[in-house]
Amino acid sequence: MEIFSLAILGILIVISPGADFILVLKNSLNQGRTAGIWTALGVSLAICVHISYSMLGISYLISQNEWLFNLVRYLGSAYLIYLGIKSIFYASDKFEAIEENHQEVATWRYLVQGFLCNVLNPKTMLFFLSIFSQVISLDSGNNQWALIYGVYMVALHGIWFGIIAVLFTSNTLQTRLKRVKKRLNQACGTGLLALGTLLAVKS
Repeated sequence: MEIFSLAILGILIVISPGADFILVLKNSLNQGRTAGIWTALGVSLAICVHISYSMLGISYLISQNEWLFNLVRYLGSAYLIYLGIKSIFYASDKFEAIEENHQEVATWRYLVQGFLCNVLNPKTMLFFLSIFSQVISLDSGNNQWALIYGVYMVALHGIWFGIIAVLFTSNTLQTRLKRVKKRLNQACGTGLLALGTLLAVKS
């Protein structure tokens, strides 16, 4: 693969709906734009972790060690199921406009949620392992392109999920979402629960 093809692949992977997308959407709908953006930042920080151990080869060792890989898989599954159940049972139909919500948001909580949701996903680990094996093979013995591609992927995740947070907390979209907020919360929770369950049972 050429770098250009890998760049396009990165975009397709980032914009495809998954646990990160659902979590950013859920936090944005429930707690507002700030919570959504901090969730997106948490996801980006997790990408830094994936990139770091992919370049060091640790992810390959994890993927080849069955019990360690399963540990990561079950931890990620349990966390997604927890978030899903919490969202389903605590879904609210109340919808405060962003400009009227002056309550302090515990930003660290959403940063941690985004970070754990992504960093505990073994599929993300294997994706970065496979894609960085391609990037490094094009690098002719140095890590220049791998590092540049890593920064690109971090920025791509931050920008995309930041856009999701801003878009779904815009005044125009808020007005249209007022009647279906509870159902959207429950749908997000169901999605997280389903993804967590599939992650647990899939070999």
